[in-house]
Amino acid sequence: MSTPPRNSGRAGKRITPEFLSQLRNLRIVVLHPRDADGEVLIQQLKRIGCQVQTFWPPVEDIPDKVDVVYYAIQSNEMHAPLNFSNFEQPPAVIAVVGYENPTIFEVMLRLGATGVLSSPVRSTGVLASLVLTMGLTQEMRGYRKRVQRLEQKLLSVNQINDAKAILMRTRGVSDAEAYKIIREQAMSKRVPTEEIARAIIHANSILSG
Repeated sequence: MSTPPRNSGRAGKRITPEFLSQLRNLRIVVLHPRDADGEVLIQQLKRIGCQVQTFWPPVEDIPDKVDVVYYAIQSNEMHAPLNFSNFEQPPAVIAVVGYENPTIFEVMLRLGATGVLSSPVRSTGVLASLVLTMGLTQEMRGYRKRVQRLEQKLLSVNQINDAKAILMRTRGVSDAEAYKIIREQAMSKRVPTEEIARAIIHANSILSG
């Protein structure tokens, strides 16, 4: 009797119709010479249904509302850093490489590439690079949101603890009584307990000053 493979606990991303529809509507910038590789890449992206803009030499300021950047990394070229300061969410970067050496790898990491497309470019690899990169990008964005929520929750807990300490010191109440005061104030004003805690901390800093 064969042993079933162990579940690593990490659910794989499902290729849903919605995900494939997103791929067809991607807005893509291609930083690549208009050579044979560049033409294959551009044509295949357009076949998929993507909106494609092309630039060469590379530009630092990528047009806004772009989802993916394909960047040709060439050993004889200077690679300008990409400026994503005007983006709410930076686009995914896919490096197009024809060589494997430390310099190429360093440029890939500096650009923040999360996908790789090998040169010579073939039509059969373009869609795969998009599927993998966008899947990973969405997963990473989900992790970032979860981390931000946890950081905000920790900040709120610390603020409430600081506010309780102020009330315990100034009113001579217990920890439970201090929290009850904060919670009752929040309920009466219909605001989160964190907001009351911030108000107590702010008032205390003014009075202490």
